[in-house]
Amino acid sequence: MSHAHESNVKRIWMVFGILSIITIVEVGFGIYKPDALHLTNFLGTSPLNWLFIILTLAKAYGITWTFMHMEGEKKWFRRAVVWTAVFLICYLVALLLIEGGYLYETLSPLVKW
Repeated sequence: MSHAHESNVKRIWMVFGILSIITIVEVGFGIYKPDALHLTNFLGTSPLNWLFIILTLAKAYGITWTFMHMEGEKKWFRRAVVWTAVFLICYLVALLLIEGGYLYETLSPLVKW
């Protein structure tokens, strides 16, 4: 019982294209930093930072889904892997935002940012 060889070249190029577009959007926003997104505050940080966080999570999910072959796994195994990673990343982001805000408020009288 041999399995037929399936070529995934088209699929790999499609994933490469999608991840490249997301990365180009991130780099573009990082270079231009629109004032409407950069100089305002939303939930503890700028909307530009939230955009980076969301796009990075989307890329991580796409990489996990494609290159770890999650689409062929059972539903609960997929959820266990992906939800755990998303939770830990969100937890890390929350901790970084909380600690970063504390350091900024504490050190701002002493340091020129």
